[in-house]
Amino acid sequence: MTASTQLTTRAAWKALEAHYPKMRELHLRKLFADDATRGERMALEAVGIYFDYSKHRITDETLTLLLQLAEQCGLRARIDAMFRGDKINVTEKRAVLHVALRAPKGQSIVVDGEDVVPQVHAVLDKMADFSNRVRSGEWKGHTGKPIRNVINVGIGGSDLGPVMAYEALRHYSQRNLTFRFVSNVDGTDFAEATRDLDAAETLYIISSKTFTTLATGLLRL
Repeated sequence: MTASTQLTTRAAWKALEAHYPKMRELHLRKLFADDATRGERMALEAVGIYFDYSKHRITDETLTLLLQLAEQCGLRARIDAMFRGDKINVTEKRAVLHVALRAPKGQSIVVDGEDVVPQVHAVLDKMADFSNRVRSGEWKGHTGKPIRNVINVGIGGSDLGPVMAYEALRHYSQRNLTFRFVSNVDGTDFAEATRDLDAAETLYIISSKTFTTLATGLLRL
């Protein structure tokens, strides 16, 4: 039985299916009219992020059913396993260490008997130092010219992640630097991204988790 089949056979899923017809035609205006505090109750704020879910067609009953489904699926246990560093990526037989990348100094995440958080922060510190030297012009290319262009090469999340970070932080970027993204193994994409750039002033960043995708694998060769 597949995981998706298991999900749809659970009691909470069946309850949500039964709940759906009465929610399908419900208008948000009625939900707000019936509950003057809805906008305040159905909103959360943490670490500078404000999440307002009051404008979705949901009620307290909907949330209860969703939480029941999460409980029946063992979501809390899976979250705890991820934070412990358990190898929950069963296809690659490895830990999912996104949490380690976000862990503050002093926190401990042990994988195969080794705390990986200090290693993460050592790399983050190196990245910060390198980035500062590129921005200041201290770090130069092979010919001695400062870097003016940065090209990120990646497929899937290795493209979308850097693009998202760039777009979110563009307001704070140095406008004398040009940033472009290549996410297609077709050489035309690469040629268009670099056609008007000076190679002596261009830094290439290869983003990959495993270096097994076609684009990053070819570049490694």
